[in-house]
Amino acid sequence: MESTHSMELEIITPDASAFKDSVKFVLVRATDGDFGVLPGHYNTIAALSTWPVKVTRLDGSEYFLAVFGGFMEVTPTKVTILTSNCELPEVIDVERAKRSKERAEARLADKQAHIDVARAEASLRRSLTRLRVSGQIGMDGR
Repeated sequence: MESTHSMELEIITPDASAFKDSVKFVLVRATDGDFGVLPGHYNTIAALSTWPVKVTRLDGSEYFLAVFGGFMEVTPTKVTILTSNCELPEVIDVERAKRSKERAEARLADKQAHIDVARAEASLRRSLTRLRVSGQIGMDGR
């Protein structure tokens, strides 16, 4: 691997290495904003939000993965993401994600219900991330 043109990306969950490949670019949503990484990037650590990870592969194609928070460590030649869960687009159950989104939106809209708002908002973020990664909605939510 030539560090000026590529770097290794590995996404690790408690169960396994969910994704590993040589890539040109990685874009994540950190807790304080979007964070892009190119080969040769300086060492850093960032806390991640629930949001799609955008990967540009060596052939220039883009690939998205659903990542549900965690941490990212960056070195000049490698990006490692530690997360509770990572879902590839081909394994996302789109219908289930749509139903989950609708339930979370209904809970948040019902001002009379005694709900755990933080839990409903987290459920909505997870559902939207799955729908974005599966191509059902755009990154802007439409």
